[in-house]
Amino acid sequence: MLTRVAVLVSGGGTNLQAIIDFAKAGKLKDGEIVAVIASNSKAYALQRAENAGIYHTVIDRKSFPSLKGFEEALLKELERVEADLIVLAGFMTVLSADFVSRYPQRIINVHPSLIPSFCGDGFYGLKVHEAALAYGVKLTGATVHYVNEVTDGGKIIMQKAVKVHDGDTPEVLQKRVMEQAEWKILPQAVQKICKKIKENRL
Repeated sequence: MLTRVAVLVSGGGTNLQAIIDFAKAGKLKDGEIVAVIASNSKAYALQRAENAGIYHTVIDRKSFPSLKGFEEALLKELERVEADLIVLAGFMTVLSADFVSRYPQRIINVHPSLIPSFCGDGFYGLKVHEAALAYGVKLTGATVHYVNEVTDGGKIIMQKAVKVHDGDTPEVLQKRVMEQAEWKILPQAVQKICKKIKENRL
């Protein structure tokens, strides 16, 4: 039985594409992407799912006055598709402790820094790279970690370092971190966790 993976997205879906390409190359041996769920109807990630023939749907965060209502709709959909593993791939909603507690060691996220640097509340997107450059670090990277009730606070699954170059802008650094780290370790981590779930080791 393959591990059933649901990918939650909010934007362009480049990390989703990395997982799709990894699966197409036959490397996602112990899992399958059964659903792509977007919190934003304009997310280009939906088109990527469509192109790959993967079931996709929208649960628009803006149409729910409360996080609770949004999470209830999300839970219903995750239960419907029988998701075993939830992958946050550029998903811009911080999930509540109540939601996360329902899927212990079953939600993973990719963060564009070497945790514990430049992470936690308020560190997302370009802000992470702006902070890294402002601090003057020579190495940054990406981290895949389990999601718990603390923002970016779950146990680390994989990390990859990326060099910071003189004259980098946040945008240039963001692209390098995606290409050299995020797009490589996220699919690998998905396979690693899928295998553990399949073998009942999680």
